Amino acid sequence: MAYQNVKVPASGAKISIQNGKLNVPDNPIIPFVEGDGTGRDIWRASARVLDAAVEKAYGGKRKIHWMEVYAGEKSYKMFQSWLPDETVEAFTEFLVGIKGPLTTPIGGGIRSLNVALRKLLDLYVCLRPVRWYKGVPSPVLHPEYVDMVIFRENTEDIYAGIEFANGTEDNKKFKELFKEAFPKEYAKMRFPETSGIGFKPISREGTERLARAAIEYALKNKRKSLNFVHKGNIMKFTEGAFKDWGYAVGKREFRNDVVTERETWILGNKEKTPNLSAEDNARMIDPGFDMMSPAQQSEIKAEVEEALKLWDTHGDGKWKSKLLLKDSIADVTLQFVLIRPKDYDVIATMNLNGDYLSDALAAQVGGIGIAPGANINYVTGHAIFEATHGTAPKYADLDKVNPGSAILSGEMMLRYMGWTEAADLIVKGVEGAVAAKTVTYDFARLMDGAQEVKCSEFGDAVIRHM
Repeated sequence: MAYQNVKVPASGAKISIQNGKLNVPDNPIIPFVEGDGTGRDIWRASARVLDAAVEKAYGGKRKIHWMEVYAGEKSYKMFQSWLPDETVEAFTEFLVGIKGPLTTPIGGGIRSLNVALRKLLDLYVCLRPVRWYKGVPSPVLHPEYVDMVIFRENTEDIYAGIEFANGTEDNKKFKELFKEAFPKEYAKMRFPETSGIGFKPISREGTERLARAAIEYALKNKRKSLNFVHKGNIMKFTEGAFKDWGYAVGKREFRNDVVTERETWILGNKEKTPNLSAEDNARMIDPGFDMMSPAQQSEIKAEVEEALKLWDTHGDGKWKSKLLLKDSIADVTLQFVLIRPKDYDVIATMNLNGDYLSDALAAQVGGIGIAPGANINYVTGHAIFEATHGTAPKYADLDKVNPGSAILSGEMMLRYMGWTEAADLIVKGVEGAVAAKTVTYDFARLMDGAQEVKCSEFGDAVIRHM
């Protein structure tokens, strides 16, 4: 594409994808949005860190060619557009990009620039790894136990933005149609006349592609378990369906590599008592078995018999080396990631749950200021890596804030590109700078004996510790 306002580096080359595999040249062109507010300071520090890691890892044989594209306040001031078509085209054409925090426009139009980019490029996975770096101040007793990767579905749930504001004609029309077609459901609304209405779409296709990506990631990275987090006990046909569809993908597409938690109970019972009948096994996995109806009992026995068919590939303890698939209720999960973090590894969940959970976990390991993130379509290869915090305009251009989120998002980007040596250097650099207590104000005020440095100086410290 011929760009009018974007300058494409002449000496760089495009990243491409073929048969589901990224082809990354040694001189890739990477689009970037510097971000609003503190994004300007953060981007300058982060770009230097990324360039230094690539130079140190590959001795000049590889180099990123940065290409600035525009979004947010800077874009609006330059082009009177919060998100120019050229920016979307650039992220589409060059596949992999990175961005700083963006302001959400006030007064209608785009609800969120971040959400708009995710929808336009169908970036259906919000990937949020959460781990603790030694020395980072934390409010919990054992932050070192937190090492989780969240796969948050990025395109559905209440974030689809299908809402009817109370008092509008659309709201009135919808409620009239709803009352006429579904009077019993309409009657469940406590105050229908003044209710705003929102939709919560959860699809089989959206769930399956998220679950597939999460399972593939867990297997590739030799993780121990994958937990489907949901509120299916209340929202049975949306969040409950998410759980069921997630398990189904695992069983259907990854059967030899995964085992469900209930299957481990069944197989374990058989291993302890080889002559155990299917009915007795059913009693052991469901203590209320004898109070169930005959139809319910038959369903549990069928589950037992189906699991026992896995004996050749999963029995005699072989299931212990498989990826464990399990699920947990969202509110229980938010409690247990605090008190039993070792029980959680990879998490797959829907949009709203993932939003709450990823930020809550970030607080356990030092705050959202150091939490990286990515939005990815694993089918097309499109990915935008981003700082997960806000723009903090009162600190803009003061060279003050922590660039850790953007730096570590860049580390994720390099790892996604297959440049693992450079990614490892960034991790080493961040660990070294924090361990030496050379940190920005947000960490310095919580650490004894810390040397408070500027945003740019923290970048320097990371580079020194590579």
